[in-house]
Amino acid sequence: MSEEKKKSSFRTVYRGGEGRYEEKKSVFLGRVIPVLSEEEALAEVEAAKKKYWDARHNCFAYVLGENSSRMRASDDGEPSGTAGRPILDVLTGEGITNALIIVTRYFGGVLLGTGGLVRAYTAAARDAVENSILTQKIWGAHLRIVTDYTDIGRLQYMLAQRQIPTLSADYGEKVTMEIVLPAEEQGRLEAEIMEATAARTSVEKISLTYYGEADGKIILG
Repeated sequence: MSEEKKKSSFRTVYRGGEGRYEEKKSVFLGRVIPVLSEEEALAEVEAAKKKYWDARHNCFAYVLGENSSRMRASDDGEPSGTAGRPILDVLTGEGITNALIIVTRYFGGVLLGTGGLVRAYTAAARDAVENSILTQKIWGAHLRIVTDYTDIGRLQYMLAQRQIPTLSADYGEKVTMEIVLPAEEQGRLEAEIMEATAARTSVEKISLTYYGEADGKIILG
C-alpha cells in the first residue's frame, strides 16, 4: 500500500483481554488477541482448539487491515449466525481492526435457543474487549531534530503547546531529539521550527509509521 493511501488512523488492540459469561450452566470464555494476518489468526484458533479440547465450540471472528478490509466469522457448529456474527459485530461496533476474538463454549446441558446464544456470545466477546487495552494508531512522521542549547527551550515549548511527544533526547555537543506527530503536520512544524530558530535547527525524517499511546507510553509501528 502506498503512503498516500494509508489511513490517517485506526483503532486496534495493544494488549488483549479475557471475558466470561455463564447462562444455564453453559460457560462462554472470550479472548481478544491482536493479529496482523489471516495465518496468524487461524493459528491462534487452532491453538485454542487444542488448549480447550474438551469444549463444545470455539467460535471466532477477526477483522484485518488498516481499513478493516478483511473479515471472517465462524460459528464452529453452533446454529448459523448465532456465534461468529455476534462476535464480529462486537469488533466492528467498536471499530477495532487487526484483532481476533475467540469465544470458547462449555455446554451446560441446556439449550439456550437462538436469542440466548446471540446474547451469550456477544456478552463474552464484549467482556473480553472491555478487559483489553486498546489504542488509536495514527499515521505519523518519526523525526530527528538537532538543535543548539540556545534554542532548546523554545523548541520544547513549541512541542508541548502542540502536544507532540518526545521519544528521546540526547544532550551532547548539541541537543538531539526524536519526536513523532501526524504525518500531515510534518511540513508545517518544520517551517515553524526553521522560523523560530532562524534555520539553526536541522529536521530529518527517520520514517513514516503508525504510532499510538498505551500504558502511558508511545508505541511505534
